[in-house]
Amino acid sequence: MARLTRTSRPERFPVNIDPTLLDDLEWRGLIAHSTDLDALRAALSEGSVRFYVGFDPTAPSLHMGNLVQILTARRLQQAGHTPYALVGGATGMIGDPKESGERTLNSLDTVKDWVERVRRQIEPFLSFEGDNAATMVNNYDWTASLSTIDFLRDIGKHFPVNRMLARDVVKSRLDAGISYTEFSYVLLQSMDFLNLYRDHGVTLQFGGSDQWGNLTGGVELIRRSDGGKAHAFATPLVTKADGTKYGKTEGGALWLDPEMMSPYAFYQFWLNVEDEKVGELLRIFTFLSRAEIEEIEAQHAEKPFLRAGQRALAEQVTTLVHGAEETERIKAASAALFGGGDLATLSPTTLGAALREAGSTTVDGDAEWPTVVDLLVAAGLAKSKGEARRTVSEGGAYVNNVRVDDPDQVPTQDDLIGGSWLVLRRGKKNFAGVEVR
Repeated sequence: MARLTRTSRPERFPVNIDPTLLDDLEWRGLIAHSTDLDALRAALSEGSVRFYVGFDPTAPSLHMGNLVQILTARRLQQAGHTPYALVGGATGMIGDPKESGERTLNSLDTVKDWVERVRRQIEPFLSFEGDNAATMVNNYDWTASLSTIDFLRDIGKHFPVNRMLARDVVKSRLDAGISYTEFSYVLLQSMDFLNLYRDHGVTLQFGGSDQWGNLTGGVELIRRSDGGKAHAFATPLVTKADGTKYGKTEGGALWLDPEMMSPYAFYQFWLNVEDEKVGELLRIFTFLSRAEIEEIEAQHAEKPFLRAGQRALAEQVTTLVHGAEETERIKAASAALFGGGDLATLSPTTLGAALREAGSTTVDGDAEWPTVVDLLVAAGLAKSKGEARRTVSEGGAYVNNVRVDDPDQVPTQDDLIGGSWLVLRRGKKNFAGVEVR
C-alpha cells in the first residue's frame, strides 16, 4: 500500500482476563516507564488488549535482552491479551541508533534470512490458536511500497525536529555524527504502531527502556494523526550487580540460537550469576509464582553455598529456551563431568559443548599420543610437568573419571568418548577436555 489509511477495527473476542497482570508485572520489576499506568491498568482490566512488541533482525539470532520482551509478551497473552509480534524486515535494514556509532547496513537478502530465523525463535513462546491468538507481522510489508513523499507528508510532519534532537542517543551522537538514516529510525517505528493501530486495533506497545523514545513517539503519532489513545511501557535494562550490562560473555552475546551459543554454555551462564541478582532474574526470566520465588530466595539466603537460586534459574530459563529434554542432558553432563555419572552415556554434542566451555586442547590422532602428565599441562590443569606429577602421585588426577596412578600413562583409542574426547579432571572441581582429531 502506498498511503496509510484508516480501516475498521476488528472485532474483539471474549477471553478470560487476569486483573492481577499489572500488579504481577510491577512485582517482577518489569515496568521501568509507562505513559499512564492508571489508564493502562483500566484498559487491561476491561478486555483483551491488542499489543505489539518488535524485534529487529540486526543479527541472525535473538539474545538475552530480547528474551525479556518475548517472555513479557507471553505473560500478557496468558493474562488474556492479544499479541502482535513484529519482526522488522524494514527497520532491520537500518537499525536503531546506538551510542557506540553508526551501524553497518546489511543487505536485503541477509535481513530476509534473519527475519525468518528470528520469527522461528519467537513462535514457540506464543500461542497462535484461540480467541487471543498471536499474529506475526513484518513491517517490510507496509513500508517497502511507501513513497518518500507520502512518508514525509503523512509521518514526518508530525515529528518536531527539536524533540528528535532531544533523544539521549541522538544527543550522544551529535558530536561524532549521526546519519539521517539512523536519525529517522524513530519515524519508522512510530509508523509501525500507527499502522497496527489502524489496521488491527493495537493500542499497546512495549519494549526495552532504551526504546522509550521510540515507544512514546508511536503513542504521540497516533494522537497527532488520528486523535487516538494508545499506551506504552518499557521494561528495565537488566544489569549485573556492578551496573554493567548483562548479555555479554567472553564469546559474545548471550544468544538464544543453539548454534551460536551451546545450550550447555547457556545453562552455565545462569548457573553462575551473582548471588545478589538471583531474585531479580527469577522474577524477570521465569514463570515461577511469587510464592515459589520467595521460597527459593529464602533457601538461597539461608544457604547461598548450595546455589539453590542459581540452579532453579538455570533450569527454568534453559527449559524455556531449549526444552526440558536438552536441559536434562545438560544436567546429566554436569553431574558426569564432576564424577557423578557415566560419561559414556552423554551425547557427543553435549559433551563437546561442555568441554569447549570449560577449556580444551587438541591432539593429533595420527601422531604419538602424549602422557597424562603432558595432557594435564596442555589442558591448563597443571602449570608444569612437576606439578602434574605431584597431582598424579597424590591421587588427584582422573581420565574419564578414573583415577590415574601412573604419570607416564598414555591414553589409547579405546579411552575416547564419542570417538574423539578425553575428560581430564584434577581434584573434584577442575576439569578440561582433550579432543583427538
